Amino acid sequence: MFYGTEENNHGHQYDPFKALVAPRPIGWISSMSAAGVVNLAPYSFFNAMSDNPHYVVFGSAGQKDSITNIVETGEFVCNMATWDLREQMNQSSAPVETGVDEFELAGLEKAASVMVKPPRVAASPVGLECRYVKTVDLPGHDNAAGGYAIVVGQVIGVYIDDRFIEDGRVNTAAMQPIMRMGYSEYTVVKEAFRMRRPG
Repeated sequence: MFYGTEENNHGHQYDPFKALVAPRPIGWISSMSAAGVVNLAPYSFFNAMSDNPHYVVFGSAGQKDSITNIVETGEFVCNMATWDLREQMNQSSAPVETGVDEFELAGLEKAASVMVKPPRVAASPVGLECRYVKTVDLPGHDNAAGGYAIVVGQVIGVYIDDRFIEDGRVNTAAMQPIMRMGYSEYTVVKEAFRMRRPG
């Protein structure tokens, strides 16, 4: 099949696009408002963009509490969503009113960050403490306001659970990170293989 995305005439109940750019890591973003209200939300449009300096990005539809908090305070944390935390991650995606603490909603313990104010998810094996860099608004069709934005953060601090460091390497597969597929489907990483680049 082939379809043009302007008309989006794919003929299916759901747009296949997100099922094709997959799996996508989940940025489980914790933030805090200037008033000290904590927010936690998962974003499946998320990834690392560079390693020197360390930059991460996540995409959001609409002006959600995460973006409001991050722009307001200049800080956030990316937590790793894992197989063991899948239900809590999903619960934290519930559409709730501003001011609701999703940590409490999902039954998650907070852990203090080192270099930023927002807490990290205590049970998550990874926490990337970030300083806000910029927001990039994405145009919609015909350059109309698209309602999507990309948030860029510089990672200034990294927490890794020591249990997953073996012989000087992080055993990511042992953490069993979950990733977003298409529709309501997810996948879990349980094993890895290694290849060296030619030359």
